[in-house]
Amino acid sequence: MEFVQNLPFLSIIIGLFSGPLCSILDGTWAKRVNLFVVALLGFMQALVFAFTLRTNTSYVYTMGHFSAPWGNEIRIGVLEAFMATFFCLIMLLCLISGTREREHEVEEGKWNLYYIMVNLLLCSILALIYTNDLFTAYVFVEINTISACGLIMIKQTGRTIEASVRYMIMSLLGSGLLLLGISYLYGLTGHLLMSNIKEQVHIIVANGQYTVPLMVAISLICVGLAIKSALFPFHTWLPDAYGYSTVSSAAILSSLVSKGYIFLLVKIIYRVIGFDLFSQSKVIHLLFFLGIAGMIMGSVDAIKENDLRRMIAFSSVAQIGYIYMGFGLGTTAGMIASLFHILSHAATKSLLFVAASGLRDASQGTTNIHEINGSGYRNKLAGIAFTVGALSMVGIPLFSGFISKLLFSQAGVSHPDKLFPTLFALAISTILNALYFMKTVIRIYSPEKKAQTSGDTKAPNIGILDQPAKSLAYVLFILVNIVLCFESEPIIDLLTRGLELFS
Repeated sequence: MEFVQNLPFLSIIIGLFSGPLCSILDGTWAKRVNLFVVALLGFMQALVFAFTLRTNTSYVYTMGHFSAPWGNEIRIGVLEAFMATFFCLIMLLCLISGTREREHEVEEGKWNLYYIMVNLLLCSILALIYTNDLFTAYVFVEINTISACGLIMIKQTGRTIEASVRYMIMSLLGSGLLLLGISYLYGLTGHLLMSNIKEQVHIIVANGQYTVPLMVAISLICVGLAIKSALFPFHTWLPDAYGYSTVSSAAILSSLVSKGYIFLLVKIIYRVIGFDLFSQSKVIHLLFFLGIAGMIMGSVDAIKENDLRRMIAFSSVAQIGYIYMGFGLGTTAGMIASLFHILSHAATKSLLFVAASGLRDASQGTTNIHEINGSGYRNKLAGIAFTVGALSMVGIPLFSGFISKLLFSQAGVSHPDKLFPTLFALAISTILNALYFMKTVIRIYSPEKKAQTSGDTKAPNIGILDQPAKSLAYVLFILVNIVLCFESEPIIDLLTRGLELFS
């Protein structure tokens, strides 16, 4: 075994133990350690990704060299390594962009607590990507939940405490359903390792026995993870959680946390249930219907919202709907479209939240859409970044969102039974996206309203050097978005190869 093959396991361990390390450091050193760890883990994932590309295969890493049922495994392939590398990159950019706000919005004595949560969150996401054991996945789902809750409530305001409580209630409901589904599968198969479960599931299906309990287990797992990833109508916690937390927390939560749960669901579909069995089950119709409902209703709620950050949060509900609609098609093309949209949404939504904070800084601290006129001129780079993110979400060519919608359209065309609802939902959702995003873009480039009273002060102009870290994040987020568009063909080939190795 080459040394690079040990890096996924070492990454999880480093992420797990860097949290307690931050607890004994002061806030400044905790920040430095956190940024170093995230960058280091990203570099390690990149090395693993290069290795899997070179070997074009997947491999199993057994902890302690004990085989099942005593041992535990992680499984690494092209898709897992690519997703892990991409998520580490997005995490690093989110942290860089929100440094200034964290120091103002979080009490100095709690800075190290914030970085503990970030390290545990990244560790749990990597574990969800790599694990080959369902119970281990459940353990890290809970670590992910607790860490995300900590990131929401770290500001200690009434809004964030309420949002974190609502998040915890809904998330625990999803966790409970997930645990029930895993328990049913364990009772039916006697295994927790994904590959072993899949073998037993095939035997159960071939014998025609226990098909109803098997479908119940599949349904519980899918619904549980759908609740945790804020699929409509289980999204009510999301607007407050994203809208009132710190900038970096909102960017991380919207771009990474829900994607970790969704990627776990993809692994379960392919490596536990089997894609053929999943596509024949009735669960895909439920996911398809809820996905379309989320696409429409999330956009409708965003149109009605007057707060910029809550509007972006409601947009996330619609984008999560896209992903589940792709799952609901029950085709490989639909899965590829959903996986690409995971990348597109992670890059674009974090860009929008970071850009929204820059526009707020140029609007005397307000996020009211009616009071941000001219902010695109006062903070030019933030205005450009928000415009790029908005155009991507609408699906304008040159940006990653266009490729996502093109892939979903192609997947819908290849499924005659669901062709009309897929294309209709895409058309309606795109129109609604344009209504609230383009309205906001027009407003940030509209003339600034005149001061109503002599006491009003003029909103400040913010240059690149005034916020260098955030300005760097703007540029890198925009580049990631554009690269996803122009390099979409090799990325789609990579996703296709990764799904083949999943099986």
